[in-house]
Amino acid sequence: MENHHQDSLVRGLGIVQATALNMSNMIGVGPFITIPLIIASMGGPQCMLGWLLGAVLALCDGLVWSELAAAMPGTGGTYVYLQEAFRRTNLRDILPFLFIWQFIFSGPLEIASGYIGFSQYAGYFWRSMGPGQSRLLSVVVGALVIVLLYRRVSAVGRLAVLFWIGVLATVLWIIASGLANFHARVAFDFPPNAFTFSTGFVTGLGSAMLIAMYDFMGYYDICYVGGEVRNPGRVIPRSIIYSVLAVAAIYALMNISIIGVVPWREAVQSKFIASQFMMKLYGPHAASVVTVLVLWTAFASVFALLLGYSRIPYAAAVNGHFFAAFGRVHPNGKFPHVSLLVMGGLALWNLDVVISALLTSRILIQFIGQVIALQYLRKHRPDVARPFRMWLYPVPSIIAFSGWAYVFLTSGWAFAAFGLLTLGLGVVAYAVWKGVRPGQKTGTANG
Repeated sequence: MENHHQDSLVRGLGIVQATALNMSNMIGVGPFITIPLIIASMGGPQCMLGWLLGAVLALCDGLVWSELAAAMPGTGGTYVYLQEAFRRTNLRDILPFLFIWQFIFSGPLEIASGYIGFSQYAGYFWRSMGPGQSRLLSVVVGALVIVLLYRRVSAVGRLAVLFWIGVLATVLWIIASGLANFHARVAFDFPPNAFTFSTGFVTGLGSAMLIAMYDFMGYYDICYVGGEVRNPGRVIPRSIIYSVLAVAAIYALMNISIIGVVPWREAVQSKFIASQFMMKLYGPHAASVVTVLVLWTAFASVFALLLGYSRIPYAAAVNGHFFAAFGRVHPNGKFPHVSLLVMGGLALWNLDVVISALLTSRILIQFIGQVIALQYLRKHRPDVARPFRMWLYPVPSIIAFSGWAYVFLTSGWAFAAFGLLTLGLGVVAYAVWKGVRPGQKTGTANG
């Protein structure tokens, strides 16, 4: 199943580029700024349980994405899956609309969080940087990302691989250094009653999982550019699975390496945990080098993220579910240039949003919605070919649904309310949208 105007795009991404995009997006600056946060969520190194459960949730949810993407390898990801799965029901219009609606809130915020992380680590060199200067730096970095993405996807794929190499070099250096200087007593210095089951433990574990899922986010990035992937039924599932397994191993080793050198009570206060880690081991010069490499990973992450997210409004526009201007393709480069410019621009003006608000605005329609869509597809749409089938079905679906529901319910009432509020406003916006275009039929994802 393909999007309208799919032949306007170039299928120039293979398994290496796809995996590079996913992993660059996943690693990014996230773990370098969230290690103190995840330690604080549970008050000690028992927070690694949150990482472990996050990895299980990411793998199970990745299998949901894999089956959907292999069956419907068009540009737009979730937008396509919701529309196609429910196209024979009354939900075929409202669910894709609500996804685009929440994406307008969450997509730029997720990109902006990468800019925040970049500015935070840039503060290691620029200690006097104030809020205004931090915002200006974010704008400059964002503009550079747009410039690099404003080209044919095959060239973008080569850049993604280059960034990916830098990302891997960064984390492998940290892991190797940490393991060579690892102190078990430092790493496993659990506070009293660390694993005592209580309400605080349950909510703390949920918070740790939320932060872990923020760091894992991106294993599905290639799904958004499915219309530009060669042999998508094979490449997309493998790139997702490879990415989740590789990054889960990297995160586990990197985090245990860092807290095995920097005591967790000290790490929880750090703004530059990777730099502080290298400072302890090798001195200021090594700390400066790793800071530069962290900035590289932050840049690589927003590069991969904006590439994928710029294709979502494009996919909706060419199918009649969003403003038509977003469906324009660059005449020479064959990429959705209007959508790229708008999404890149929006990300520059949303720099003060917390991770919790970012995730809770997406969980209900995108992540939980996709699990339900897959179940509906298997039961009611036998006409849809599925080149990839979820392993151990339906166990991963149940784990993914339960995991996302747990993260949402333990995020705190304010953030859960934010997620419900954006959903409610989306229903109102949908009613208005339908009211102003009563005589116009919407398109479908496969024409």
